[in-house]
Amino acid sequence: MKETKKYLLVVEDDTGLQSQLRWCFDGYEVLIAGDREEAITHLRRYEPGVVTLDLGLPPDPGGVTEGLATLQEILSLAPETKVIVVTGDNDRANAVRAIGLGAYDFYQKPVDPELLALIVERAYRVYELEIENRKLLQSQHKTPLEGIIATSPQMLKVCRTVEKVAPSDITTLLLGASGTGKELVARALHDLSPRADRKMVAINCAAIPDTLLEAELFGYEKGAFTGAAKQTKGKIEYADGGTLFLDEIGDLPFDLQAKLLRFIQERVVERIGGRQEIPVDVRIICATHQNLKGLIAEGRFREDLYYRVSEITINIPSLKDRQGDVVVLAKAFLDRFAEEQGRPIRGFDQDAITGIENYEWPGNVREIESRIKRAVIMSDGPKITLEDLELDDFDTESMPLNLQQVRDEAERAAIVRALTHTDANVSEAAKLLGITRPTLYRLMEKYDLIS
Repeated sequence: MKETKKYLLVVEDDTGLQSQLRWCFDGYEVLIAGDREEAITHLRRYEPGVVTLDLGLPPDPGGVTEGLATLQEILSLAPETKVIVVTGDNDRANAVRAIGLGAYDFYQKPVDPELLALIVERAYRVYELEIENRKLLQSQHKTPLEGIIATSPQMLKVCRTVEKVAPSDITTLLLGASGTGKELVARALHDLSPRADRKMVAINCAAIPDTLLEAELFGYEKGAFTGAAKQTKGKIEYADGGTLFLDEIGDLPFDLQAKLLRFIQERVVERIGGRQEIPVDVRIICATHQNLKGLIAEGRFREDLYYRVSEITINIPSLKDRQGDVVVLAKAFLDRFAEEQGRPIRGFDQDAITGIENYEWPGNVREIESRIKRAVIMSDGPKITLEDLELDDFDTESMPLNLQQVRDEAERAAIVRALTHTDANVSEAAKLLGITRPTLYRLMEKYDLIS
């Protein structure tokens, strides 16, 4: 396997010192920059783990204004990069100031190459450990079910229900608005069942014309109707031994509902034009975004079929009702699409995060996936902006009137946000919240946030 290069960026305007430093760091690809613009160009292109930064840079070589501005820009673009500031003799005050702005360490001139090399090596090791730890956390980040990204209590409840229901053959109805992930939940039910090694056959009842749907479901014999040139199995037969997923069952034609009901009761099918009863062993999962009880009241859906398909009903909440999930989903989609598109995008700016949290997301998960993908392709900067997302019309959520409930919900939401913004780093989250780490652990336990 090819070894990853270790990049070190030296930001120094003294050409003599540039030459000296270029050759004193064994094992590193040393990049040299004489000013802020060149430094940022190297930073974007090579993503060095460590930067040594002279605070006296042009156009302010006698001061520290440009050097400190460069430090802040580096940390804004690459917060994980370790910056070692190199200051003049007896300039400890500015070194401490740089540390306060986020620099990893400082070193005072004149340069001792051996000592500076030790400081750089220590900084790079810390950088590697943090990157390794972040990757480990990402690899160990437990999605409740395969393919489902969720941290909210609402979705975790759905996932626990799926885990309980999946091993059985009970007919299950998934209810939820378009884009909430009903098919992913259906897939999870199949994958966690004893039928996981067999097919899951899905059919969208709203996507097939009424005149063709019966043939698609039940199949037909040769000569059953014009164009029936050969015997053809239906989707139900193809699902034998596995799972049949009927999506948008609320759109199933009324006259076909009786035939589906008979199949669910008897577990046999008759192809169109045939007389043979064919036994089929399937697990049935149905889904719809419609109010089936309302359709029953209107005479558009059979009540007896409703009770057959809803032996277990799982309600999948809309994205706006999933506390904390929206930012987690946004980050997951950003990571995926940035890698797919080969874009060096490092996250969202603060306005974008605020917009993501406050937008209603009427299209649910499907909409946020689409917007993030478009933003990744269209973005010109290192971070996704509110403009890239094209978000507007933020609505505020209604608040309960019980004061203790308001406090508890606000406290829990703040903790979830802090953990989300820091990628579950408890120490950093505690700093954001202005509390100690033991206090945060106690609150996480109180609100059942410890996995």
